[in-house]
Amino acid sequence: MDPNFRGDTDHHDGTSDATPGGYSKQRRPGELVFTFFLLGASVVLLNEAFGISGFGKLSAPGTVPVVTAAIMVVCMLIVGAQTVRLPKVAGETLARDILPWRVLAFVAFLVAYALAVRPLGFLPTTALFLVFGIRLLGRGWVFSAGVGLGALICIWIVFRIVFTVLMPAGIVPEAELVQLIRNLFGGAR
Repeated sequence: MDPNFRGDTDHHDGTSDATPGGYSKQRRPGELVFTFFLLGASVVLLNEAFGISGFGKLSAPGTVPVVTAAIMVVCMLIVGAQTVRLPKVAGETLARDILPWRVLAFVAFLVAYALAVRPLGFLPTTALFLVFGIRLLGRGWVFSAGVGLGALICIWIVFRIVFTVLMPAGIVPEAELVQLIRNLFGGAR
């Protein structure tokens, strides 16, 4: 992609146009909404920072958070004022260029994972997430299952067996499985 050319309708070749400068004279779809979202989040953070201890003294615990959040608010006001004045990029849509269906599907997968990991447990939830996630990226079911389950086994061995990190057990009798592996490799003690 030619870094000096911006805005053609045929630039969707999989490369990034997020180079420094980007669309300096145009606003991309969703950019204004995201700018005002960040402004709102900065205002909420400023309000929360005042709740720590206010801004009474320079040495108060809330001083750094208040100053930081205030700088965020000012910066987002400046960015918002600049963004509002920019014309929209022609030929781009939010659904096709900014948030395609695969991105939204992965967001849905992450939300489903967060909701299912406690009741189902780490092993089945992560297996489903990895296999369906890899499949969504365009690989076949056999490849997705092989890579997803292989990665899950490696992750589980490293974190559960080697580092003994506790993970939600859920529907899989994980404690018995860990004990079986310890008995196989370490002998019964």
